[in-house]
Amino acid sequence: MADVTLQISGMHCASCAQTVEKALKALKGVGGAAVSFAASQTQVSCDPAVVSVQALIEAVNGAGYLAEELAPDAAAGRENLAEAGLRRAGRRMWIAWLLSLPLMALMAAHMASGHKVPYYDILALALALPVVAGAGFGILRSALRSALRLSANMDVLIALGSGAALLTGVLKVLDLRVANLAVVGAMIMAFHLTGRYVEARARGRASSAIRELLELGAAEALVLRDGRETAVPVDEVLVGDVMVVRPGEKIPTDGVVVRGASSVDESMATGEPMPVAMGEGDEVIGATVNQEGALRVRATRVGADTFLAQVVRMVREAQATRVPVQAWADRVTAVFVPIVLGLAVLTFAVWLLAQGPMGALNEWARGMLPWVPQDADVAPVSLAVFAAVAVLVIACPCALGLATPTALMVGMGKGARAGILISSGEAIQIMKDVRLVVFDKTGTLTRGRPEVTDVVAASGLEQADVLRWAAAVEALSEHPIARAVVDRAREDGLEWPDSTEFRAVPGRGTRALVDGQLVLVGTRALMEAEGVDFAGLSGELERLENEGRTTMLVAVGGRIVGVVGLADVLKARAADAVAGLKRMGLRVAMITGDNERTARAVAAQAGIEHVLAGVLPGGKADEVRRLQAEVGRVAMVGDGINDAPALTSADVGIALGTGTDVAIESSDITLVSGDPAAVVGAIRLSRATFSKIRQNLFWAFFYNIVAIPVATMGLLHPLMAEAAMAISSLTVVGNSSLLSRVRLGGDAPAGPHGAA
Repeated sequence: MADVTLQISGMHCASCAQTVEKALKALKGVGGAAVSFAASQTQVSCDPAVVSVQALIEAVNGAGYLAEELAPDAAAGRENLAEAGLRRAGRRMWIAWLLSLPLMALMAAHMASGHKVPYYDILALALALPVVAGAGFGILRSALRSALRLSANMDVLIALGSGAALLTGVLKVLDLRVANLAVVGAMIMAFHLTGRYVEARARGRASSAIRELLELGAAEALVLRDGRETAVPVDEVLVGDVMVVRPGEKIPTDGVVVRGASSVDESMATGEPMPVAMGEGDEVIGATVNQEGALRVRATRVGADTFLAQVVRMVREAQATRVPVQAWADRVTAVFVPIVLGLAVLTFAVWLLAQGPMGALNEWARGMLPWVPQDADVAPVSLAVFAAVAVLVIACPCALGLATPTALMVGMGKGARAGILISSGEAIQIMKDVRLVVFDKTGTLTRGRPEVTDVVAASGLEQADVLRWAAAVEALSEHPIARAVVDRAREDGLEWPDSTEFRAVPGRGTRALVDGQLVLVGTRALMEAEGVDFAGLSGELERLENEGRTTMLVAVGGRIVGVVGLADVLKARAADAVAGLKRMGLRVAMITGDNERTARAVAAQAGIEHVLAGVLPGGKADEVRRLQAEVGRVAMVGDGINDAPALTSADVGIALGTGTDVAIESSDITLVSGDPAAVVGAIRLSRATFSKIRQNLFWAFFYNIVAIPVATMGLLHPLMAEAAMAISSLTVVGNSSLLSRVRLGGDAPAGPHGAA
């Protein structure tokens, strides 16, 4: 199966999205399709050998909409389509108002003169017709297509409402006894087109995450070709090209530093505000900013393979997904329009039948329709049309279709800017219900490499003496522990003599001659085998081992000189992450393959009480499933290949972006920074996003539940109904936009541009 992204124009509501989805799923070879009305796009999973992209496009076009393929690294096409759609919506709105304003003035003059404006009915119809049938042609066309497919959408309600009002104008010109509601029809369409335009602008702001991400990229690159620096568009950079990046410039594409040293601002990718030191051999991310020295960078990934392109693709695909609660909203929307149509017919019939024998109701009708002459004989059909039109207009569930996707778009965009990449909408809904967060130890809570934590010198010696002797021997070893000792000695600015006759003693340590003396660096067993007495340091040795340290004794010329303690130390904010999760009411556990003593020592530093130690890689997934049975929803945080099964088994898998590709691909959420404290920000974002979804669904239903009964009673003017319907949609979009103000900081990394 392959994934195809289609950009769709012409969708006006959630019912439109459902129509497109049905058309795509009906094709042989299509495994699934998720259509987002708010994002104006669809993700289609299909078999290329059975169904072509052109067939997908034709299916969408056949359903009454326009589609085109959106390449994984394309952005301009999407933006151009969105801007073109916005311009069309604006043009229709202005045409509608240019005709409606004179119509309103005509109506006001007609009422002020006691309904004596000559040819009023003809003039009103002449101005209203181009508004409804001209500016509103797209609405009418969509409604007709929907009706022909027997799948009424929200455009049907507006078309019927404005069309019925316009029809009264035609009947009045034909000298039938009805109130002329043509003005109402034109105003309904003008208000509706205005709402569509404002809504499109608001949706554009809500979906700005991808545009903002793309704007972070560099436009040009300075490439060394034929020994000269040549400026080329970033799209023309090839893998292997060496790029020159001066201070203050953006690194054009992903690569590795081949010359120079500098600090790089990676906040756009990781959310971390502090620059990162870079030198030869270090990998850099495209679109990050070189701050100090000049760098030469060899391009390793370009185009759709770059980090930025992958983030854009992930955000785009995630925004098109659904949360489980949206399936319920979609089912409601699917039956809502037919119910409203039935309710409008019922309202019309009841008012038509009730008015005849009830004179008082006729008087009320005249009061409700002040533009009708008081001495005129108002036909019973007038108020029936009035009430039915109000029902049709107020009941449009546009806000219901926007409630979930707009919140997802803003929330996921917010996360992307803070280095929190969410792969699906479902993860957002599940994350809020997580009861337990399980951290892998190595590389997740800890840095993933041994570091010297303690240096204890024998009586009469200094720590520097111990490190100098140890480094002299370990400089010839490639063991990670040896590397850690040498790195610590370098950090302390120490120099050491060369060693000879180096030999590694498997499982015990190393030995070599330094300045003619035998130097031993290793375990108790090595010292005992060489007859070295280390009783004077046995207390310190036991203390370090009880704290979970790996220990190495150092002896020179048969005399013990000190002990070095090493550990895979906690990341800077691991303890903050655990504390933040506990403040949110969550339980925290740690799982590791290390021994119980080392695991408990690390867990104690992080503030974790529940420890699962000695768990083999294949058993981590089993432990996650056991915890799920005990406590409920479980989130697993890991970074290694051996974490992938556990990440998949957990309700929500969270991978650190500094980990392996396998772990990242197995997860629901990726934390680009590799900072465990970002887990707090991810949960905070999940809770805030789903809270907005709940609020949006409430407001979407609130307007309809309150206003529909009022409309059926004939107490709601159709223009007020249209205004209320538009306000409900704007309320939902505006409420979703407030997610951009949610703070992910404090316990989570601060993002760029004030994103956190």
